[in-house]
Amino acid sequence: MGEAFDLIIEGGIAMLPWGEAEARIGVRAGRIVTLAATGDAARIIDARGLHVLPGLIDPHVHFRDSGVAELPSVETLETGTRGAVLGGITAIFDMPNTATPAIDTASLATKRASVAGRAWCDVGFYVGATKENVDQLGALEAEPGVCAIKVFAGSSTGTLLVEDDASIERVMRAGRRRIAFHSEDEFRLQERRGAFAVGDDYANHAVWRDPECAALGTRRIMALARRTGRPAHILHVSTAEEFAYLRDFRDVASVEVLVNHLTQSAPEAYERLGAYAVMNPPIRDRHHVEAAWRAVADGLVDTIGSDHAPHPAAAKARPWPDTAAGLTGVQTMVPVMLDQVHRGRLSLARLVDLMAAAPARIYGAVGKGRIAAGYDADFTLVDLKQSRVIETDWLASPCGWSPFAGERVTGWPMMTVIGGVVVMQDDQLIGNPNGRMVRFRS
Repeated sequence: MGEAFDLIIEGGIAMLPWGEAEARIGVRAGRIVTLAATGDAARIIDARGLHVLPGLIDPHVHFRDSGVAELPSVETLETGTRGAVLGGITAIFDMPNTATPAIDTASLATKRASVAGRAWCDVGFYVGATKENVDQLGALEAEPGVCAIKVFAGSSTGTLLVEDDASIERVMRAGRRRIAFHSEDEFRLQERRGAFAVGDDYANHAVWRDPECAALGTRRIMALARRTGRPAHILHVSTAEEFAYLRDFRDVASVEVLVNHLTQSAPEAYERLGAYAVMNPPIRDRHHVEAAWRAVADGLVDTIGSDHAPHPAAAKARPWPDTAAGLTGVQTMVPVMLDQVHRGRLSLARLVDLMAAAPARIYGAVGKGRIAAGYDADFTLVDLKQSRVIETDWLASPCGWSPFAGERVTGWPMMTVIGGVVVMQDDQLIGNPNGRMVRFRS
């Protein structure tokens, strides 16, 4: 007589750390017990025809919710995580630049308190660095649920900005965990701003925030990382120059690339989408897209994020450069990247590395990122052959739009399992939001 389990997943192809394999995954008390279950379970999932991935992670989202839902018509923790699990995501890491920014113990406590009963998936929070909270950052990065310090070295949505080398170095000497950077160079941004006028074409966004703006910011941060010995995770790397430069800094640097910088390019994106192609850093031309794919193929890229950053349609409709910069993506991330697997741009194993194992490793997420005994029972079950059109009525975000709306993709998330509980099956949410704080190594 075999063991009794809460859940068994059988019949599918499991993406294990050592490769694809058939497995009968036994789950008890929210964790994986064995990959060769011989007993029975309260629920058995027949995954024939599907691939069973470790729970996929989106390590870069802006859910606009500081714990008091200031922008419920745009996004909340509840709607953002609802979209995440509908899209096959089991954990998200949320950025600090909310209306009330996450920059101190009180604001972090408010965000943590908002998770219970509202979050559909597991959640981690960034703490924002400011010039005023530097002395507290070492303690703040060790608080429960904090995935990393986030530094805006170039201005984006919100008021958080640490732009000069002296202040960035102070931040890097406060604490010891890896710091995440928006690395555009603020001084170049401001210097070039006057060359443009309200009403200029949206494509000028990529001219203003040009490749040198990003490359200069990244070069400055790498110099400081070497000086301080503090590891830096460079978010949304978007230029060929950055990818080439970062190869020589693997001792202190890790690299994120966004779905948009792999799958959209200028000028076509601006011609087709207008304001709905405007994001920071901008969508760039094919030369930089191809450099991003080479970096993925070479193993330089560590993680992929969506940088989900919703805005109301009225804010997007404003003339450039006053249009709100930021695009949605948490719900579409998995289908769009599975389509890239279908197209042969990367293997399914590499997708799992970029979207599960590496985010867990880079941020120190305990129990996440792999299908192995003792790990959290988080799974994303996908159908690699299902062809679907991304429709706006499938989207959970109240803002109601996506830069990928209308696109046909091959590959779709069929089931999302978190802590051994099925929370999404066949595009339908199941049960109630029971997400928890992700645990991180401090």
